[in-house]
Amino acid sequence: MLSSGRSPAPALIFGLIITLGVVVAYSWYVTRQIDGLRALQNNLADRSRKDSLQLLRIQGDLNQLALSMRDMLDNEEPYPLTAWSAEFQRIHRDLDDALRTEAGVAIARSTPAQREYLARSFAQFWNAADRMLALAQSGKDAEARSEIRITLQARQASLSTAVARLLLENNAGEQRAAEQASAIYDRVQHRAYLFLIASLLAIVLTSVYLIYSNRRLFARLAALSSQRSELAQKLISAQELALRHISRELHDEFGQILTAVGSMLGRAERHAADPDTVRAELREVRDIAQNTLENVRSLSQSLHPVMLEEAGLEATLDWYIANLAKQTGMAIHYSKSGAPLAVNGTGAIHIYRIVQEALNNAVRHSGATEAWVRLHSLDERIEMEVEDHGKGIEEQPPRSGIGMVAMRERAELLGGAIEFVRPQGGGTLVRLRVPRGGESHGGA
Repeated sequence: MLSSGRSPAPALIFGLIITLGVVVAYSWYVTRQIDGLRALQNNLADRSRKDSLQLLRIQGDLNQLALSMRDMLDNEEPYPLTAWSAEFQRIHRDLDDALRTEAGVAIARSTPAQREYLARSFAQFWNAADRMLALAQSGKDAEARSEIRITLQARQASLSTAVARLLLENNAGEQRAAEQASAIYDRVQHRAYLFLIASLLAIVLTSVYLIYSNRRLFARLAALSSQRSELAQKLISAQELALRHISRELHDEFGQILTAVGSMLGRAERHAADPDTVRAELREVRDIAQNTLENVRSLSQSLHPVMLEEAGLEATLDWYIANLAKQTGMAIHYSKSGAPLAVNGTGAIHIYRIVQEALNNAVRHSGATEAWVRLHSLDERIEMEVEDHGKGIEEQPPRSGIGMVAMRERAELLGGAIEFVRPQGGGTLVRLRVPRGGESHGGA
């Protein structure tokens, strides 16, 4: 049955590969997004700082021009208008440099028309400044001051407004950059949720398939276990039937034959004439027949004790333990407690076989000279213990047969449990627990 089903390993490996692939792909995606976001933030922050500095520089130069023009219009100034020529040239150079630098780092890129307007406005301002300085050099101070009031101050105010507008656009660019960064964060968060859902889905599907595969495997194992248990029950039942048949044949056929032979030899001994040697030989043959009859009866009892059906389990155990101690020379200490047992049928033969197998193991394999058999008849269950202080199960040499397996199967047929433990003093302790009611039928 197990070989007919496909192994779940390929599907589980495939699910693991998919999960790992999703994790790797998402990790790569998150890394790329974070790197891009970091570069964007660093670039925008640096450019915004530089742009703001240049705009403030331009605004400062324009304010310096406004102060210079205010001083030029002040009649109380002792200096001529041409004295501000060097100041205007210095500011002109600084403004040109600031405008070029700002154009390269500006975040909020203005339109060509705006750039053209700004460049034309600065050019017109400097043309007007040159005319004003030319008038001053020619001694026309009144006309030069008029040029300052009418043209230069108006153009300076217009340029200050344009630069202020650029500062506002720069701030707006920073706001858009912040929104863009926030959008990236939101996108990464959204992808994280999708990745979490995909990972959970993959894990759930893999787990469901694993549970389903395990249930199928356990169902197959349970079916095999049921078949094995059923087969063991049939084997044990067939074994008991065979042993019962052989026991009856030995007891009935050979027992009757040997009994008849002994009887005939007894009659022959009584009717035999002298000499005494004939009687002695007939008596010897009769003794041999009697010993053979006892051996056949003992073998019959070992194969299937008729006493179980006639006298019950407790009397059969009394006879078997005493007989085994006499045959093997092992000191077997047998103790009973509780109410007398009333166990018959197949349940009795199963308990008897377990005790028989445990004592045979103690005699043959433990190397011990003593054994203890304890029978406890309780209200709810029957407990049987067979203990020796020999080599123990782990130290005994391996042996053929299915003795311990058969003991477990018989315990299951009784609805009970059997355990093999190592006592504190060493050796082996076989403990059987059978519930009341289970020993009366045995399930065979």
